[in-house]
Amino acid sequence: MSDNSIKRLPIGEFIAMVAFNFAMVAFSIDAMLPALPEIAEALSPDERNNAQLVVTAFVFGMGVGTFFTGPLSDRFGRKPVIAIAALVYVAGAALAYSAQTLEQLLAARALQGLGVAGPRVVAMALIRDIYEGRRMAQIMSYAMLIFTLVPAIAPFLGDFIIHAFGWRSIFLACILFCGLSVGWLLLRQAETLPKAKRRSLGLGNLMAATRECFSYRAFSLSTAVQCLTFAMLFATLSSVQQLFDVTYGHGDNFPAWFALIALLGGSASVLNARLVMRIGMRRMIEIGLGGQVLISALMLGLGVSTGLPLGLFVAWITSVFFMIGFVIGNLNALAMEPVGHIAGLAASIIGSVSTVLGVILAVPIGLMFNGTPVPLAGGILLLALSAFVIMQQGFNRLSSQA
Repeated sequence: MSDNSIKRLPIGEFIAMVAFNFAMVAFSIDAMLPALPEIAEALSPDERNNAQLVVTAFVFGMGVGTFFTGPLSDRFGRKPVIAIAALVYVAGAALAYSAQTLEQLLAARALQGLGVAGPRVVAMALIRDIYEGRRMAQIMSYAMLIFTLVPAIAPFLGDFIIHAFGWRSIFLACILFCGLSVGWLLLRQAETLPKAKRRSLGLGNLMAATRECFSYRAFSLSTAVQCLTFAMLFATLSSVQQLFDVTYGHGDNFPAWFALIALLGGSASVLNARLVMRIGMRRMIEIGLGGQVLISALMLGLGVSTGLPLGLFVAWITSVFFMIGFVIGNLNALAMEPVGHIAGLAASIIGSVSTVLGVILAVPIGLMFNGTPVPLAGGILLLALSAFVIMQQGFNRLSSQA
């Protein structure tokens, strides 16, 4: 259960603060997207698709770091861990700024991702310390709404920074964003995990807690579905700039198109926040995934390989982000519901497993880019269908056993 003794910030400030810590992930990815052509030209001119790995290396590091930050925050408290993780993030950004080869840049981005796992996981555990159930899902939805503004603005900021100061300066902007968002939390938010509730870091305790998490079928199913959902998101983020640039010849207008997509897709969080209290988390997830199966199948049926109009392509990409707004927050709330007493470790496990496996599934889809949307459309259709089947079959079986 949530702890009602914790001093709470005003709900509006709390949601905004959490959203900006979540948004470090989005800013670190989306501000880089306009820079991918210049990074390819500077560091990988013979294998231009490899510039996509700047995105996935960051996400992979985040997935690995996610496994550690939760248990550490369960042992030492939420605020000390997020502070140390922020320092790791800043170090990674500084090394990326000075990288001279693609390999050095990818290593620095992985370190940066390792650090961003702190704000990502600890903020989620912090919500679970204070709220639970559908109220937690509602707060996550509102936080995701604010979070949506960052993907909408970040490419514009990235594009401005690139033209004004060069692509390397984006990493200095990452350092500034980290200082503002983490500093806000450290200054304003009280510690949400009292010393009496902290857990030992002993290997035996960690293994026991991990086994306990996966003993809950709802946790295991939610983790599997989130893995497939993240794969759709990461594959889209890796490919979207090239699709606008190479396929449709709108590379110069990409920040504006991406802002439109992010804002329209992010509206799903508003709708989810209104509907989840009425029809529940599982139903919202099924609607999102089922809708994506139909839309991606239609995309392939219309013939994405033979020149789909730009408007329909934009509508399809928007539908992917719209689906995310229906799915991710609800999956996290479903998974965390039975494990509030080990919220930090539980958040780490679902975040780490789903992120790392999501990257592994997404990288081949992105690297198959051939100048058309076909590899991405086919990959998303397969992933969405698999996730929908897991939701339908797995949770229906769980309900019948209850």
